[in-house]
Amino acid sequence: MLLLETCGQLPPLRVTEDKDHDASAVSPEDVPCACSGFSWGVGTSAYQTEGAWNVDGKGMSIWDAFAHKKGKIVANDTGDASCEGYYKFKDDITLMKDMKLNHYRFSISWPRILPSGLKSEHINEKGIKYYDDLITMLLDNKITPIVTLYHWDLPQVLQEKYGGWQNVSMVNYFNDFANLCFERFGKKVKYWITFNNPWAHAKVWHTYDMQWRSKQKGLVGISLTADWGEPVDITNQRDIEAAERYIQFYMGWFATPIFNGDYPQFCVSASFILKCSDLRPPGRKSGQQGLGASRLPVFSPQEKSYIKGTCDFLGLGHFTTRYVTLKNYPSGLGDSYFADRDLAELVDPKWPDPGSEWLYSVPWGFRRLLNFVKTQYGNPMVYVTENGVSEKMLCTDLCDDWRMQYFKDYIDEMLKAVKDGVNVKGYTAWSLLDNFEWDEGYSERFGLYYVDFRNKNKPRYPKASVQFYKRIISSNGFPNQREVNSNSTLYQGSAGVSRGQQGSTGLEESPREIRNMQGCKGLGQCMMKFRY
Repeated sequence: MLLLETCGQLPPLRVTEDKDHDASAVSPEDVPCACSGFSWGVGTSAYQTEGAWNVDGKGMSIWDAFAHKKGKIVANDTGDASCEGYYKFKDDITLMKDMKLNHYRFSISWPRILPSGLKSEHINEKGIKYYDDLITMLLDNKITPIVTLYHWDLPQVLQEKYGGWQNVSMVNYFNDFANLCFERFGKKVKYWITFNNPWAHAKVWHTYDMQWRSKQKGLVGISLTADWGEPVDITNQRDIEAAERYIQFYMGWFATPIFNGDYPQFCVSASFILKCSDLRPPGRKSGQQGLGASRLPVFSPQEKSYIKGTCDFLGLGHFTTRYVTLKNYPSGLGDSYFADRDLAELVDPKWPDPGSEWLYSVPWGFRRLLNFVKTQYGNPMVYVTENGVSEKMLCTDLCDDWRMQYFKDYIDEMLKAVKDGVNVKGYTAWSLLDNFEWDEGYSERFGLYYVDFRNKNKPRYPKASVQFYKRIISSNGFPNQREVNSNSTLYQGSAGVSRGQQGSTGLEESPREIRNMQGCKGLGQCMMKFRY
């Protein structure tokens, strides 16, 4: 037995060395390896890992402000220190090098390099140097940086002065920030992710395309996160349509304008929670609520042309699946994103649930989502930018069997999708470290490495999943296709089976949906709903 001791603040963390934790013993049968050149990586984001929230000239972000409000985050946690990644990035890159990672997805904190949010006012060179040093060390260790420009940490000044993303001027400010990043880091960074907002995304894509692409030879994509929605009854047209609405409200809202030039028809019909200046006729929901025009904006022909095609690759985050059925919500609920969908989310209590109320392991949904992307959007180049599973804070056992099983099953389904012809080029495990998990604080842990947050040095300890994932990376897939794990089909029995005879018997309403319909608790809560 290998015993790892923390610095006196936590019980001992133990990893047992036995065959159950040997990656070679979990090799699915269908598609053992990825294609040549496939990229394996891990991901983090700035606010969740960096800490150093008010040092070296960094400005305040909306998450700094939100997390400092009592009662908004579990246990009143904040990201003030988090993993101290700002100070420990060299140590973390050493961990990545040991894992033989191909890429590392991280985000740049907008207020760390532009404290007021505006390039015209002040550029924080200390922030620039931090990210330049990080990028340089990654490249020195043959790890490709994949850089996200926006991962929720808007400068607080822009929120207070302009109202944040509800103000169209934010598009230009974001473009200025992105253009500065291209200028300072673009010689070294060849993969850029904007974020999930089609207008601001499109402007940044065009800026890169016109000013930097010919010099830097890089790519600009967007990362969207979506669950899969499976009809409760695959013979019931209303359930089929409800499941498609579920996907379209999740991902299609952003992806369809980028790939096809306008909002998906399901969203147009529902006309959900957006305010508009240009008017389209009221959709069904807008009409029920007595509105004279749709709450969904109208794109002009010029805008459609400007947005369409602005995606060199699609980043796709995915964690779980829901069964979906029709459910009509009364108009008295008002202009709610969730009520506008007219559906109920259900879960199968037999699905594995490591502790987070929203994240059940349903691997077959991943393959279906990837094939949906292929069909809907013309088979774009896809990088899986987030996929992983959490456990609750009280778990200090480094033998994370459930995470290894989750990765095995989900990677297996991804490789099956590759065999289906889906153009997947890379996979990013979420996340490298346990970190600040938004409104859940430190109560949920996604990391391959355990972080002792009660120790001021924030030491990292490898969970068993580190060696598991390392073996997959080294083998470019599953290392031994002759060794078939019978569990690979364990959770697939209910997929695609008509439930028409029994309705939703045996299924339960998703705890997450109950919380959604009770209303948002504030900024962080609202943002989380769009992330998941």
